[in-house]
Amino acid sequence: MPIKTIIIDDERLARVELRKLLGEFSEIEIVEEAVNADEALQKIELLQPELIFLDIQMPGKTGFDLLAELDRSPEVIFTTAYHEYAIKAFEFNALDYLTKPIDPRRLADALQKLQGQELRRSSTAIPLSSALLSEQDQVFVKDGERCWFVKLSEIRLFESVGNYARVFFGANKPLILKSLNALEDRLDPRVFFRTNRKHIVNLRMIEKVEPYFNGGLLLELKGGEKIEVSRRQTLRFKEMMSL
Repeated sequence: MPIKTIIIDDERLARVELRKLLGEFSEIEIVEEAVNADEALQKIELLQPELIFLDIQMPGKTGFDLLAELDRSPEVIFTTAYHEYAIKAFEFNALDYLTKPIDPRRLADALQKLQGQELRRSSTAIPLSSALLSEQDQVFVKDGERCWFVKLSEIRLFESVGNYARVFFGANKPLILKSLNALEDRLDPRVFFRTNRKHIVNLRMIEKVEPYFNGGLLLELKGGEKIEVSRRQTLRFKEMMSL
């Protein structure tokens, strides 16, 4: 099956050149182009591509601003004339980034990384903002000038901090502007469990369960965090985990 692809770049000549280069790869199907972030957002939500080629610097919103508005991200290959800026200012695990003018060999290397990966495909064009996220979905996390692409399966904990939520994955703990209630509505309840007013934990990241005072439980996660399960949630937790 061809890989549905959208090219996002405000420069017409850059889009024409990339389209020409991609013509050498039969597995790539360019379904649309977009000239700015707002247009790209609409087309991504409508067409649900598996891959996007994304310019960083565009008038108005940047490529990173676009990704911050997506609830789930396609695979991303950045295309940019600002090589040093991108490396210095951003940390992420996008599929690849290519500097302009694009070297055909680098493009081939980037597309090679698609092999063996299971790209997310959808049989219907469901708006991303209404879809339940699975643990295999990749989300974009931005905190200041630091950015990450991270699978939900790698996130062990969400912690409420006022109107924000702290996201725990690896050694990282960025803050995102999302309430815990909003996150709970989007997360798979079979994987992510609301332990108390302040925390949602990834059930697959639990290493130890201990009794706690007032009939509650204390969970120890793989990152070392210790999270209390409220007395009200303990019964539900035991039922889910067959304790």
